[in-house]
Amino acid sequence: MDLKIKTEILENSAVKLQIDVPDNEIEKEYNSLVGEYCKKVQVKGFRKGKVPPAVLIRKFGSSLLDETAERIIEKSITKALEDAEKKPLSYGTPDVNTKDKLELGKDFSFTIQYDTFPEVEIGEYKNIKVEELETKVLKGDIDRELKILQDQNALVIEKKEPVISKDDIVTIDYSEVDEKGEELPNTKRESFVFQVGTGYNLYKIDDDITGMEKDDEKIIKKTYPDDFETKELAGRTVNLKVKIRNVKEKQVPEINDELAQDISDKYKTLEDLKKDIKEKLKSSAETVIRNKKIAKILEEIIAHSKISIPKAMIDFELSSRWDNFVAQFQADEAAVLKVLGRDGKTKENLLEEWKPAAEKGLIEALIVHELIKKEKIEVSDEEADEEIKKEAEANNMSFEDLNGRFTGNKLMDNLKDDIAKKKLFDLLIKNAVITGKKKVKFLDLQQGNY
Repeated sequence: MDLKIKTEILENSAVKLQIDVPDNEIEKEYNSLVGEYCKKVQVKGFRKGKVPPAVLIRKFGSSLLDETAERIIEKSITKALEDAEKKPLSYGTPDVNTKDKLELGKDFSFTIQYDTFPEVEIGEYKNIKVEELETKVLKGDIDRELKILQDQNALVIEKKEPVISKDDIVTIDYSEVDEKGEELPNTKRESFVFQVGTGYNLYKIDDDITGMEKDDEKIIKKTYPDDFETKELAGRTVNLKVKIRNVKEKQVPEINDELAQDISDKYKTLEDLKKDIKEKLKSSAETVIRNKKIAKILEEIIAHSKISIPKAMIDFELSSRWDNFVAQFQADEAAVLKVLGRDGKTKENLLEEWKPAAEKGLIEALIVHELIKKEKIEVSDEEADEEIKKEAEANNMSFEDLNGRFTGNKLMDNLKDDIAKKKLFDLLIKNAVITGKKKVKFLDLQQGNY
């Protein structure tokens, strides 16, 4: 197909092609189409396959031109994109713009615009200056983890004297009622369970039910401030009818050798457990410190690099995030939208909130991809096997079983990508310049308070 194509590079990695189709190509396609229809259409007064072209054109001329235009555009786009240096993204749809209608005896012009894979101009990525965080795992950090393990291994038992106090586990029925004590629609909840003192209940009635006993029933009157966290209650006064169904308490084990042995057979004494906790906390801290260094280095590289993310790429990323968001609810999209609506939110404004983070994530991923190519980082099958062995040991699995999962689910490429990123990050850290060290407490490090 003989075409004239003019390419224009636009902002945000978009490409615009002006495609000019000469009149002889149009005539050829038109005649071919007419010939096809002459063989298969049924026109009164003529046998099938014997309709003269002139009769067909007189009867269907306008629609034949429209269909010729469709075929010309489709074939021209296919040809133009085959020859184009910059290809469209697979998940993007080219925008076709036809200014004039197709006519016989005239050239036909139209444009297509599409997003293409962005070009990445990497800035300086060696000798990046970073401050390194430094921490120590202290006795208080280990004791805090022991307290968590103690709580996780507590038994929940019926309370002998079922009077509610802080930390008890209660089961209640509740509903809003009007001044006459009549239940209000859609406010009833039965057998709701929560721990007193956590605030994990809609109406925040922890203090109001403290002192009540099993089978007690009362109406609690509460007024909520205008800035209350639950919008449906903000600025309202409600009468809440509450009935106590059950009261349980936690029986917390002592922190001793027996607790350590209950947690795992690998611990013989409490000291064994403490030692393991300390090693895990140190490893966790090292991971956080490493990740913070990597984040800072990438931030600096991004600041000195040039990359323009196309709209189609951002839209695809946001669409993927939305699908994952909906999947977390284990409900259909309509139900999720209904929940959002109660909080005054829509899908559109949620996607707008996510957009900066999505764009930043894409930029970072593209720069990492480009640096891996630039540094010629490759991952061998042996390196992948070694990584699988480590993961298998950490999860008490055989190498064969875990390797089978990777190959069976076609996850080997993902694993090799992760290893390549790790090798790149090792290189970036090695080439970075540590300007100093900042000491932070372990808990502050974990919570990002520094």
